[in-house]
Amino acid sequence: MTRAATTPATPAYRRLSVEQRRTQLLTAALSLFAHHAPEEVSLDDVAEAAGVSRPLVYRYFPGGKQQLYEAALRSAADRLELCFAEPAEGPPTERLARVLDRYLRFVDEHDAGFSALLQGGSVAETSRTTAIVDEVRRAAAEQILVHLGVPDPGPRLRMMVRTWIAAVEAASLIWLDEDKHPPAAELRGWLVDHLVALLTATAATDAQTERVVAGLLALETAEGPVGTLARRVVPVVGGAAHLL
Repeated sequence: MTRAATTPATPAYRRLSVEQRRTQLLTAALSLFAHHAPEEVSLDDVAEAAGVSRPLVYRYFPGGKQQLYEAALRSAADRLELCFAEPAEGPPTERLARVLDRYLRFVDEHDAGFSALLQGGSVAETSRTTAIVDEVRRAAAEQILVHLGVPDPGPRLRMMVRTWIAAVEAASLIWLDEDKHPPAAELRGWLVDHLVALLTATAATDAQTERVVAGLLALETAEGPVGTLARRVVPVVGGAAHLL
């Protein structure tokens, strides 16, 4: 028995261009892979979801499900990379909040598929699929560095940004495992605070990061995430005054 279609079926007799048909099949595959691990999806499922025959799927993807999965993954990766594109206008933390809103919306809409993608271990996982995922991570890190205004980051700052990207991934997986609690907006706020905290801690021992933080603070507002976090943190660390 094939999996219930999650996209409206399209009659097989509808004449489409090669590109339109390929897009149609990828859309159906993406919808299925978004909510099921790759090994749980068959070509029959994709054909049913697209409203076409199995041989037609093979005609466009002669490599079978693996080729289709990699093409769908590439398409999803392109969409995910777009989540990190944000105009360099306004306070940096507000830009970051918009980026994270888009990212978490993507995670929400591709829940099971996102988990399978990042956790690995799928029978569909290959060096090519791993490379696609790593490309998204690198693109995300580069975009964060753009918003930090650092075209040539040193090893400490680059490591810090990559560490934060890894933390965002881990938090996303835990969020899905916890039935998407806390609410996405609360998680987004915590992730913004997390980056600010990492930047601050790194600035204490890295001159480049210290300059970056000084530049960012000049762009922030008292009512923004940094100002709010500072007011919350001061009472917490006040008890450590005897250590100074």
